[in-house]
Amino acid sequence: MRHRDRGGTRTPLALAAALLLATAVGAPAAGSVVAQAPVVFATFAADAEQLGHTRILTESIRTFAGGLRGAPVWVLAPRALLEARPDLVAGLAALKAEVRPSEAPAEALVFPLSRKVFAAAQAESAAAGRGAVLVWMDEDTVVLREPRDFRLPPGISLAWRPVMHQRIGSLYDEPVDAFWSRVYERLEVPESAVFPVIAPADSSKLRAYFNAGLLVARPERGILRRWARAFPVLYRDTMLVRMCRQDGYKALFLHQAALAGAILGDVKRGEMRELPPQYNFPLFFREMYGARREFDSIAEVVTLRYDVYFQNPAPDWSRRLTGPPETVAWLAERLGKE
Repeated sequence: MRHRDRGGTRTPLALAAALLLATAVGAPAAGSVVAQAPVVFATFAADAEQLGHTRILTESIRTFAGGLRGAPVWVLAPRALLEARPDLVAGLAALKAEVRPSEAPAEALVFPLSRKVFAAAQAESAAAGRGAVLVWMDEDTVVLREPRDFRLPPGISLAWRPVMHQRIGSLYDEPVDAFWSRVYERLEVPESAVFPVIAPADSSKLRAYFNAGLLVARPERGILRRWARAFPVLYRDTMLVRMCRQDGYKALFLHQAALAGAILGDVKRGEMRELPPQYNFPLFFREMYGARREFDSIAEVVTLRYDVYFQNPAPDWSRRLTGPPETVAWLAERLGKE
């Protein structure tokens, strides 16, 4: 859908958005030299609400990311969404973010959250040679301090955080269930590659299960592109499809199971680094999904995630949130007022 005036022609805002799209997705001109950035930030928006979130994310990078505040920010989204919301596209351009159309195979769309798998692979491919590190984040992320740990040291190809809680995760001290056995079999994950991680919200000890909402990867390593190849292997598997039909959570998080298999089947343990708990901090997670402790202090937080909390926030949330007053005020102004 395109915004048009009553005469049937595109409005100036829509024309401007189309031009922004055309310049954002084009390859560098022949013979041009593209300077490599230390970090490229990238995210995906599936709908207008999420596209609005990407502006908050971008603004947080430009405000709080310190030495990385000027890093490239790429926002990927379905072309139809970008053409339908030229106002949001223009707002991102004002913050020097690039918007990039991204599509996913039609067969994948029956699985929720599938689009971002292919967007991540697209971003990684585009970042090769342009960024030393690609930071792939979900759009509900806010950066509150300079993320120094995003500058990966030599020898490290991937930095990650574990999933927030168990959900479909495989408990490390219990036998592998049929679902994960099939995932490991189809993605050729050796038993020796599996190691334990601790989910921050419920302290469950899980077989390595990585949060798809924050991945810091060297583009040339191809980890996110491997993820995009692994996902169809799983969603085309009749046994796994049957399990997903019986359990909606398995369908919802099949993409994240594919991520675990893609990483464990290809990336050596010594190439990975777990990010500190100050990253991907699950704000007010206890109120949304339950947790063993509160997640209401941002005093040391580097990046936070707010998920769906601000669709129906507590009236006094900003008074309950502890941390630097100016940061709390910044969040309150953008995420919801009392």
